[in-house]
This record gives sequence, C-alpha cells and structure tokens, in this order.
Amino acid sequence: MFDERDILKGILDIHVHAGPSVANRQVDAADMLKEAVVAGYRGFLVKDHYFPSCMGVKMVQEHCDAQGVEIYSSMCLNNSMGLFNLMALDAAINMGAKIIYFPTVSSKNHIDHHKGNFVGSGKMSVPETPVVYVDENGVMDPAAVECLKLIAEKDVVLGTGHGTAWEIDHLVEKALEVGVKRILVNHPQFHIGASYEQMTKWAKLGAYIEMNVCVFTSGSKLGSLDDQVIADMLKAVPLEQMILDSDMGQNGNGSPVEGMYRFIRLLMDKFGLSEEDINLIAKTNPAKLLGV
Repeated sequence: MFDERDILKGILDIHVHAGPSVANRQVDAADMLKEAVVAGYRGFLVKDHYFPSCMGVKMVQEHCDAQGVEIYSSMCLNNSMGLFNLMALDAAINMGAKIIYFPTVSSKNHIDHHKGNFVGSGKMSVPETPVVYVDENGVMDPAAVECLKLIAEKDVVLGTGHGTAWEIDHLVEKALEVGVKRILVNHPQFHIGASYEQMTKWAKLGAYIEMNVCVFTSGSKLGSLDDQVIADMLKAVPLEQMILDSDMGQNGNGSPVEGMYRFIRLLMDKFGLSEEDINLIAKTNPAKLLGV
C-alpha cells in the first residue's frame, strides 16, 4: 500500500539549525541524523550562525550509524568568525564546508528586524557590530569581494545571508562577476525585503531561491508569513530554480523532518504541486546546488 510519507525518501534538507551551538536547539546533528535515517533522507546540511559546523558534522558522520545519510557542513561570515576572514573561510572550506553564507546575525538588516529578540541568538556577551557590506553607491566592502573570489576559486556555494535586498542584489551580481557558479538566495521573502521581481531576476541569473518551511505560519510555530506568500513565490520563481528546505531546529519549534512533511503536504494539497515537483525542489535541486 502507498505510504504518503514515502515522499520524504531522498530529501536533502540544506538548511537545518542543529546543535551543538551557543543557541538553544531542538536537535543536535546526531538527533537529526536519527530522524533522517528513519525518514529515508538522502542527507541534510547543518547551519550555525556563530561557528563552522564542520567539526561536529564530521564526528557525527564518522562515528554514528548514518546508514547512507550524508551530513554536510557550512559557515557564516559573521563577527564571531572575524567577518570577512579569508583564513577562517579557507579553513572551513578545507574542512568540507559546502555553503558559505554572507553575514546573517551580524547583518545590520537582521539586527534591525529582530531588535534583540531572535530565537536563534546565541548566549553571547559581546554585542554585535552591525554589518553593511554594500554602501549607498553600490560599492562592496573589498574584504567581502576577496571572500567571493575565494568562494569562486574553491567552487563552493554562496548563501546570501540576511542583508537587505539592496545588498543581496549587488552580492549576486558581484558573485557572478568574479566567477561564483552556485548561489542560494536565502529566504528573500523573510526580512530581506526582496520584491518578487527581484526573485525572478535572481532566478534568471541562475541563483536558486529558497523557500523555507520555518518562516510560514503553516510551516512552524515560529512562522509569521501567510500562505499568500507561498502562492506569490510559486508564480515568481520557476520550480527549476527553487529549493525547499526546513530552516528548522530552533528550540521548541518541533522536528525539522515533521515540519518538512507537513509543509510538503500543504504544497501538494493546497497548491497543487505534484510528487515530481516536490522531488525537484526538495531533492534534485539541492543536490545539484551542492554538487552531490
């Protein structure tokens, strides 16, 4: 008999906030692995705002019973990592980081939106220095450009982070100019301020556009966006350039796997996406982006 949960088999969730972390998390990487094995996931990627996830991921991958599930790591270029720190970036890439994110929690845009009330904040005692890496004339911080050049040279994925739509627009264009081949625009509909026209533009340039379970009221307890945004995104972004991921793992927000399943059912039952569509945005596209 057909099991509706079979749709989870082969999922590659490239945005999971699993611990260990200075922030409180619902699951750590080992917990997430157990859930992924049961669900039949192909893999998942661990994102942390304050520290590279490479070391924890490698330990879990090598010493737990992964049963074929692959765990990938990443790093965010935030103040805790020295911001646009080429040495830290090079080390993370050499430790296997698949995605390098431009500033998230250190971004002025992020700080302005959350006003110190961000569920993913760590137990940090030193205040953030708000980061804006593109000035009002569209000129990017030279240190940021050097990081883009290394990302291009090493052919890893650029995650655009939590900057303003102005910053992201210039970031995508500069990244392409210096040779970055793989770009993921992070939740442009959530606190970035991107227009649907910008999402369409970035998709046409070859960037993948992220649809996150976490940010929708239908997706998680922490979600704030209604279903109309889902409908509008589906109109603006071709499925060939969309990636569905959970962006879950926050303390008290429930299982990333269960959140993904509920949201997939919503996309199929309310928005008419087919099994093939889900396979494209949650399995094929993430694998293509990561090059796995």
